[in-house]
Amino acid sequence: MIPVRTLLLGSVAIAGTAVQAADLPAKTAAPVDYVRICSTHGTGFFYIPGTETCLRVSGRVRAEYLYLEPTDRSQDTIGFRARGRINLDARTATAYGMLRTYIRMEMTRNTGAYEFSSTSPEISQAFIQFGGLTAGRAVSFFTHPDLPAPNFGDLRFDDPSNAEVNLLAYTFSFGNGFSATLSLEDGTERRVNNELDFPLFGVGSPAPVLAPIPFDYGGERMPDVVANLRYTGTWGGAQLSGALHQIRDVAFGVTTVDGVTVPVINPVTGLPYPAYANTDYGFALAAHAYANLPFLGAGDTGWISATYTDGAVGYINAGQAGSISDGFIGAGRIAQPFADAFVDPLTGDFKTNKAYGIAGGINHNWTPTIQTNVFGSWMRFDAPGIAQYVVPASAATIASGTAGTTTGLVDFNEYRAGANVIWTPVEGFLIGVEALYIRVDPRGRVAVPLTDASGEPTGGFRSAGSDDTWEGRLRIQRDF
Repeated sequence: MIPVRTLLLGSVAIAGTAVQAADLPAKTAAPVDYVRICSTHGTGFFYIPGTETCLRVSGRVRAEYLYLEPTDRSQDTIGFRARGRINLDARTATAYGMLRTYIRMEMTRNTGAYEFSSTSPEISQAFIQFGGLTAGRAVSFFTHPDLPAPNFGDLRFDDPSNAEVNLLAYTFSFGNGFSATLSLEDGTERRVNNELDFPLFGVGSPAPVLAPIPFDYGGERMPDVVANLRYTGTWGGAQLSGALHQIRDVAFGVTTVDGVTVPVINPVTGLPYPAYANTDYGFALAAHAYANLPFLGAGDTGWISATYTDGAVGYINAGQAGSISDGFIGAGRIAQPFADAFVDPLTGDFKTNKAYGIAGGINHNWTPTIQTNVFGSWMRFDAPGIAQYVVPASAATIASGTAGTTTGLVDFNEYRAGANVIWTPVEGFLIGVEALYIRVDPRGRVAVPLTDASGEPTGGFRSAGSDDTWEGRLRIQRDF
């Protein structure tokens, strides 16, 4: 048993130690820097700790499945696509106006009818905005970024969901919803060329002497100059756009024979062509508009986009963001060459092609969670007369009935019409199905190569006036 005196002495010792410890300087804990909500720029923004910069982190996951009507047994009719997206949006208020930096990173994996691709990471957008300045990769100022066009498949207008290019732009705001922008944009991403490798129509058929001559784009010496005038109001918005596009080629008038460079001879004059067709300029004009349609239903909208191009067909090519070296537009077995320009087989000069059309749609909300979108487009491709030639007569072409058929860069109409239904059971999450009909109608007959069951050319041809196809898509998507 512990003596009482020992307990008392121990208690005194502990008390004395506690008093001495209280007299020592205490070490204070670091203050907690809590994340603050930034409501100035909308939902989802927060202050980066220790700064006055607001940041929003968001993203998207999309799974999409495609059915494409086949033309032969070698063609994939089912396609699978998986796409992931991360967005970073940082904004800081300064004495000179808003300073914004935005990054959108995407990775896509395609298989089947989408054409196989390994996982392809890319910077879809990366730009800085300071006052009226925009520098980096952003949606082209030729298109209107606010068009309510939720189509899954492509339509023939400059679709803002695809029209992302490198640019340097300045926007001036006039107030009352009016603004104007002048933008210098990378013209290499708007190029559309075609190899124009026309077939010989049967054994022994003569080559088409006066067929349009292909060329290879040369180096970019001038960016595309894009300008717009935009109005945004409570009822909707409208925009007028214009673009100037440079066309330059490298040598077309020379060729290599047995390792030796020799000139190409004009079959009419007997003289050599110039080494290149020099430099030309194409242009594009567009008018975009959208409007709220409350008389149809809450949240309903309609939109329209009309485009005219001459030597700059990339501005009507479904929101092109990348050079195309062998452009075609087709449906079924018809595949029509599509290009900015070609070289005149008589003069050796550039001849530009025209493409113009109109697209639009209406969006209707049946309930707060179910939406239907109906949309379509019409486009006309119009090449100069010298771009066409007649299929020469031979035993094969006479037997197939294609002798005398017009071919080459042939004028044609393209029609697209579709609709989708989108269910949004939870905010930011959707399930949608879509059907899209496509018809290509050349002006007059064209020669279509015949293929065997495996899709290989047989050497024969048939004459066709038009052809069509349709696509079906299922999309499951989550935005956060």
